[in-house]
Amino acid sequence: MEVCPFEGITMEGGQVEFTDACRLCRVCIKACPTGAIWLEQSDAGPILERDKYKDVLIFAEQRQGRIQPVTYELIGKGLELARCLGQEVIVFLAGRDLKAQAHELLLYGVSRVYLYEHKALEHFRIEPYTSLIVDLVNDTLPNILLMGATPVGRSLAPRVAARLRTGLTADCTSLSVKENGDLVQTRPAFGGDVMAQIITPRHRPQMATVRHKVMASAPRLAEPKGEVKECAVDESKLKSGIAVLKFEPYQITTSISDAEIVVAGGRGVGRPEGLKLLEQLAVEVGGALGVTRPLVEQGWADYTMQIGMSGRTIRPRLYIGCGISGAIQHVAGMRGAEAIFAINSDPNAPIFDIAHYGLVGDMYEIVPHLIAMIREGDDPNGVFQLS
Repeated sequence: MEVCPFEGITMEGGQVEFTDACRLCRVCIKACPTGAIWLEQSDAGPILERDKYKDVLIFAEQRQGRIQPVTYELIGKGLELARCLGQEVIVFLAGRDLKAQAHELLLYGVSRVYLYEHKALEHFRIEPYTSLIVDLVNDTLPNILLMGATPVGRSLAPRVAARLRTGLTADCTSLSVKENGDLVQTRPAFGGDVMAQIITPRHRPQMATVRHKVMASAPRLAEPKGEVKECAVDESKLKSGIAVLKFEPYQITTSISDAEIVVAGGRGVGRPEGLKLLEQLAVEVGGALGVTRPLVEQGWADYTMQIGMSGRTIRPRLYIGCGISGAIQHVAGMRGAEAIFAINSDPNAPIFDIAHYGLVGDMYEIVPHLIAMIREGDDPNGVFQLS
C-alpha cells in the first residue's frame, strides 16, 4: 500500500481493495514480495492480414485554400517513420480549387496526394470529411494515419477512429516505430506526471494527433517526385445533418507559436509589474511574450499567451525563461526551442537541466541589465543576434 504513488490501494476488513485512483502503473506488482498481485489482460487476438497495411497517411488541413503549417510537420515525421518501415507517405487533401496546393505538397517528399475537389468541400464539415477519409483508408489500407491536434483534427480524428474501429492517441509529443510496424505514441499523462507510451498492436490504421510546433517541418525539395491522384467525390458522401447558417472567414492572427523569439515569465515573476519588464525585453529582441499557467490563472495574462500542455506549443529559435521552475507541463510546450536561456534565483531549478544557457539570480536585477546592453549595443539585436 505504501509504494502506490496514487494511494489507490486500501485495506477493508482484512481484504485488499483497489480504488478508482489506481492507474495500472504496476508498481505494486513489482513491490509485492509474495507475488500475490497480478494484472490480467484480455487477448483480443491478432489483427487479420496485418501485412496488407502499409504507408503513412497524412491529413492535410487547409483553411481558405491555404495548407496549414502543421501539415508540413506531420509530413516531416511521416517521412521519418516511413523510412524506418520501408514504406511511403501519402496525403489526403479535400477542398475546392486546390490543384496547385496538391502539387506543392509533392515538393515535400510525399509519394501521392489524393485530391478530393467539390464546392461542398470548400469549408470543413465533419460528416463529409469523415466519410471521404474512411473510404480512402478502406481503399489504401494505411499502416499509420496522422492528423494535427487542431480544432479540426481534434473533432475529425475521433470520428474517423470510431468508424474504423481502431485506437487513437491525442496530442502526441513523440512518435517512433518498432521493427514490427507498431507505432509508439508518446504523450503526457496523469497531469504530466508521466510520459505514456501507447501502441495499437491489434488494429489498423494506427492513429495519432500531433500538436503544431512539436515536430520539425519537412524540407522543401527542388523537384517533386510523387503524383497527384484526383479522386471522384460521391455526392451521397456530401450529405450532412448539420446545417451551416453562416460562414465567417478565418481571421489570420499572429500567434506566440509562430514567434522566432519568445520571452516567457513564470511564477517567479512575483507580481504583475514583472510582466511589463519582460514585455520590454521581448520588444527589444523582436520577440513575443509568453507565460506559464499560474500567471494566466491569476489573471495577469491572457490564455493565448500560455505555453505548455494546456496552452500553446512553441518552437522558437530562442526561448528566454524568467522565473520559471521548469515543470514538465510547461517544458512539454517549449523544449523544441533551438536555444533555451533560463534566468532563475534557484540554482537547482529543473529548467537548468534543459537550458543551453542559464543565469542564477534575481530577474529584477538581470533583465534591466540585458535591456540596457541591447539598447547600448551597435547591433539592433544586441546580445541576442541570431545567425
